[in-house]
Amino acid sequence: MNISKFNWLLAALAAFTLTACSGSEEQTTAKAAPVNFATGDECHVCGMVITSFPGPKGQAITEKDQHVRKFCSTRDMFAWALQPENVHRNHTLYVHDMAETEWASPGDTSLIDAREAFYVVGSSRKGAMGPTLASFVSQSDAENFANEQGGEVKAYSEITMDHLNTGMAMHSMDGMDH
Repeated sequence: MNISKFNWLLAALAAFTLTACSGSEEQTTAKAAPVNFATGDECHVCGMVITSFPGPKGQAITEKDQHVRKFCSTRDMFAWALQPENVHRNHTLYVHDMAETEWASPGDTSLIDAREAFYVVGSSRKGAMGPTLASFVSQSDAENFANEQGGEVKAYSEITMDHLNTGMAMHSMDGMDH
């Protein structure tokens, strides 16, 4: 075999290998499914028992190793997700759709993609640590909730650390009586 045919064969083999590898990588980056909250699960941020409190909860699943972090409230989930070391992590976030579940004890069948949800900031409803962000799959459900409970509707990308402090007195734990 002459050298030009050999080089062509190597180039074709390399192209085939790169194409095959890139296809398999796409298959392994499927979005992680939400995980049920279990009795005794503790919040990744504050350590409180998650199911002991009302209001929407959150979770973050790291894509690379499928590590699950659970949060007693959407407020704590955002407090974790907005930290500089977490903002660019490749993780899937879930929250409860509060139009589909009870405030006192949100059901795991109502978990939705947190980045596609709408949030009500500053409502009168309390979560584990007092004020929390009510989460909804539809903007109209969020607006209806805000009309009834007060607050302002925001998309995921609009939430800042300042929103997490809305209505939060220093050391307030109004949700602790549940």
